[in-house]
Amino acid sequence: MIRVLLADDHATVRSGVRLLLERAGDIEVVGEAADGAAAIGDARALRPDVVLMDARMPGIDGIEATAAITARRLAAVLVLTTYDLDEVVFGVLRAGAAGILLKTVEPDVLIDAVRRVAAGDGVMAPEVTRRVLEHFVVAPGGRSGGIVDPAEAEARADADRAPSFRLDDSSVAGLTPREREVLGVLGRGLSNAGIARTLGVTEATAKTHVSRILTKLGLVSRMQAAIAARELGLDR
Repeated sequence: MIRVLLADDHATVRSGVRLLLERAGDIEVVGEAADGAAAIGDARALRPDVVLMDARMPGIDGIEATAAITARRLAAVLVLTTYDLDEVVFGVLRAGAAGILLKTVEPDVLIDAVRRVAAGDGVMAPEVTRRVLEHFVVAPGGRSGGIVDPAEAEARADADRAPSFRLDDSSVAGLTPREREVLGVLGRGLSNAGIARTLGVTEATAKTHVSRILTKLGLVSRMQAAIAARELGLDR
């Protein structure tokens, strides 16, 4: 069974999502939290596989709660939000979420996303994917110049809220040639199964490589690793 913690300040939303997930048969909702502080405490106490997190909640919001949960390796976080604003999208990425979906997502897609995140993959809503890709720019010489975040000034002011995923060439010097190859494939947005097919390895081996890459680079999610790969031009 996949153990899920629901974090949303609306009880009706939590009830609806609980009913949907528990109909899947292989997903168990082990707890509910109405704000970010409760989500952090419940994640620590219950150790779910996945926290399904709302981005906007009173007090400690979902982005800050995501950063706290992922930094402590308490669970993988899948953000489910009404908003695809830049501040939410990039905040979620900085915080280390394994995925982000909009609340308009189809039920089957949400269930599949929970399963994928529990298995170590990442997911991203198509609308969000387009938003992220639009913020990659090519600097002179053809090299990726990284993400242009409209809220960069504000992000710098509270950068200690969440781990950074911005790396330079020296950051990947400790990776093996195979790990660099896997990081490059991650930059194309492939799942573990996709990495395995591309590189001719087993899915378990792909998952192990991804885990080692995250540890070596000090990252907390494959989404951060994917963006780092794109910034470094390793996805080409």
